[in-house]
Amino acid sequence: MTSSSSSKKQAQDQPDISGSTSKSQRTKMSKSDEKKKLKDIEISVPLVYGNVAFWLGKKASEYQSHKWAVYVRGATNEDISVVIKKVVFQLHSSFNNPTRVIEEPPFEVSESGWGEFEIAITLHFHSDVCDKPLSLYHHLKLYPEDESGPLTMKKPVVVESYDEIVFPDPSESFLARVQNHPALTFPRLPSGYNLPAPMQVEDSGKKKRGDTKDHSLGQWFTSFSEADELLQLAAARQQVQAHIAKLRRQISLLEGQNQTINKTGSDP
Repeated sequence: MTSSSSSKKQAQDQPDISGSTSKSQRTKMSKSDEKKKLKDIEISVPLVYGNVAFWLGKKASEYQSHKWAVYVRGATNEDISVVIKKVVFQLHSSFNNPTRVIEEPPFEVSESGWGEFEIAITLHFHSDVCDKPLSLYHHLKLYPEDESGPLTMKKPVVVESYDEIVFPDPSESFLARVQNHPALTFPRLPSGYNLPAPMQVEDSGKKKRGDTKDHSLGQWFTSFSEADELLQLAAARQQVQAHIAKLRRQISLLEGQNQTINKTGSDP
């Protein structure tokens, strides 16, 4: 199966090393209509969505250059099916059955082709979590950013985005069902408030399938953490400050040159 994106690239023009990029954001969901809600409490679900793409090397053809997988996973590779009921991936219209509905973890689609295109990813939550779906968008990336050499089969191209989905004022049933789950950031409850005992997992096999710690692509997954985010922000701030200082020096130099020109022009 192939995609017909206009961003087609030829294998011989591609780099030797693959790139890995990421971005982070925080999405706040609307409140559920359920009556039994806990005010001033938020449950957040850190998750990652993106793709891994492998060049086929000598087996690559004009219309079959890469194998790739697009997915949604827990940021720490824990099972997120406790919150997400199903995921719908909307592929390019040139694929057979471009609307892929994944109702069990792992939430992913594997395909092959040659083109890059945007994939709409719609998350559907369990009824006690949120009654509205959330749409995410990911641009399938097959080729690395650095185009200094030939492609390689040793490392895939990995492009992932981090998103923290926040559910304000959760229902009591939702909070009781997911309490202490490792994939969620659990809130501090008001003093004196006690939740029922955690619900037992009915299907331990399903829980194991939802855990991506032993995923076949796991070695290529990006590691996201608050410490990493702070380091990236600090590095970005330093770059911005250095750029500002450079621009100020250039402006100062230009102003000095203008003053010299003006002074020369005014001399008799």
